Amino acid sequence: MLERILKLEEAKEDSLFLWGSRQTGKSTLLKMLFPDATVYDLLKSDVRMALQMRPALLREECELLEDGELVIIDEVQKVPALLDEVHWLIENKGLKFILSGSSARKLRRSGANLLGGRALRRTLFPLVSAEIPNFDLNRALNNGMLPRHYLVENPSMRIQSYIGDYLQQEIVEEAIVRRLDSFTRFLQVAALSNSEIVNYTNIAQECGISSKTVKEYFTILEETMLGFYLPSYTHVIKRRVIQSPKFYYFDVAIPNHLLKRVPLQPGTDIYGHALEHLVIQELRAYLSYMHPEKTLSYWHTLDNKYEVDAVIGQAEVGIEVKSSKIVTSSDTKGLKAFSEEYPDAKLYLLSMEERPRKQGNIEIWPVEQFLKRLWSNQVI
Repeated sequence: MLERILKLEEAKEDSLFLWGSRQTGKSTLLKMLFPDATVYDLLKSDVRMALQMRPALLREECELLEDGELVIIDEVQKVPALLDEVHWLIENKGLKFILSGSSARKLRRSGANLLGGRALRRTLFPLVSAEIPNFDLNRALNNGMLPRHYLVENPSMRIQSYIGDYLQQEIVEEAIVRRLDSFTRFLQVAALSNSEIVNYTNIAQECGISSKTVKEYFTILEETMLGFYLPSYTHVIKRRVIQSPKFYYFDVAIPNHLLKRVPLQPGTDIYGHALEHLVIQELRAYLSYMHPEKTLSYWHTLDNKYEVDAVIGQAEVGIEVKSSKIVTSSDTKGLKAFSEEYPDAKLYLLSMEERPRKQGNIEIWPVEQFLKRLWSNQVI
């Protein structure tokens, strides 16, 4: 069994929400970390129906527990009314809760009690390189980093089923969109725009829907944790920058399987986009697990001359990702321009070169070696 980095040690003192996309391993992690906890699994239809019909049943059963005991409610978004009972039990019984789920959308839209700061928020991401013995970069780029996908030779059918389950369970069951055909088309067009600056007008024209609908669809992807925005770094010194965010699917394999672009071929533009996506995915998880106070963004000048793929914190670190086997001076121009604006920033260029080296104030690292340094806390 793979050992996950997220340990949820906060649960010793506090209640918390644990969010994560489907199949990231939330239930498995909770069983491993808290084998003695009382568990309500709302994927079980009998448990869910009983609590839907009578949410007070949770309070009545938990009143028998000792003060300070831990209760886990898995897929809590399926019965939002339980949060009022959880609130009461935290306040009056002193119980601690871990409330896990794959989407906060239903809770927010239903006006559910989000416990008013009484529960911390943590996120479990797909696997990261540091959790995988003998990590294989090409396997990660083609299979993605969900445990069920990375660990098999050919996950294509599993990934297609995953996307189908998402459409069926998150979209159809909750009647989130009126036309599933237009939303399905949007998923493919959004895959074409993956890791790119979002242009709602262009995507709307491609899908044959309004820009407003496109924005709503992106919000759905974000709230159901199938995708995320990477904001622009906008603390301007001299150069004006683009303000719009980039969009990424939550896992590197999703866009290429939506577009049937696998297997990826090294040296192609598509491979380079996937490599950038994977690095962003790792950085996002690392900061959430290790440095939740730090932000992740990108930097792109308004004249389109210069770009840096990832900026950590207040321009503390700038990272550019290239799939080149030999880094040239043109590959470093974005980082050089960024350094002129933010001279104190640590600069990294990640590539497919075999050995690390330094060019001026820019460190050039093979991607896999950089990821090892990242998770060893040698980057920040």
